[in-house]
Amino acid sequence: MRSEDFTIWTIGHSTHSYEQFLKLVRGAGITAIADVRTVPHSRHFQQFNKSALRDELRLDGIAYSFLGNELGGRPRDQVYYCDGVADYEQMAEAVEFKSGIDRLIEGSRKYRIALMCSERDPLDCHRCLLVGRVLASRNIAVRHILGNGRVVSHREIESQLLSMASSQDDDLFMLPQERLAAAYKARARKVAFAEPTFDNQTEKIVKWNM
Repeated sequence: MRSEDFTIWTIGHSTHSYEQFLKLVRGAGITAIADVRTVPHSRHFQQFNKSALRDELRLDGIAYSFLGNELGGRPRDQVYYCDGVADYEQMAEAVEFKSGIDRLIEGSRKYRIALMCSERDPLDCHRCLLVGRVLASRNIAVRHILGNGRVVSHREIESQLLSMASSQDDDLFMLPQERLAAAYKARARKVAFAEPTFDNQTEKIVKWNM
């Protein structure tokens, strides 16, 4: 099969109950969840802790795989940060990341896979701005399951991204692909994981962007 014959979905667990989440997953015909959270735990929504979610999904006939080490949004190596913010373009070049992408594509031969992270909106999450972007560049169809059950294509998401960036874009001579790349970069700088910074005198955290 050609890569363009494959489709991979994404979903954010957000504040859903497990039952609501399951309804969204089943509504899209998903048969496997690929968890791309670096830290697969939630203090406030414990139904999405790794072991609890894996066990519940198994009972409901849905496979679960943790890919946070390969495809997570919080890199451990400082080389993948730029001014303290996770650099998605650098992360996409990592050997482990590329291996994770290959695993997803191979898995999509057998399963209807949904990448899962925590953020409700795809445009607030690396599952879209990093993983989805790379999959789309490899001619994989990417579709995002929204909280209301609606499913939108990655192309629609990119149109939204361009609209969000258009008011700040004053370079009329950029090529379309350059404009889109700039929009991705600008959005990632706003929502990507940022290392905590400290006040040297009080040693208190003064910033922590998720």
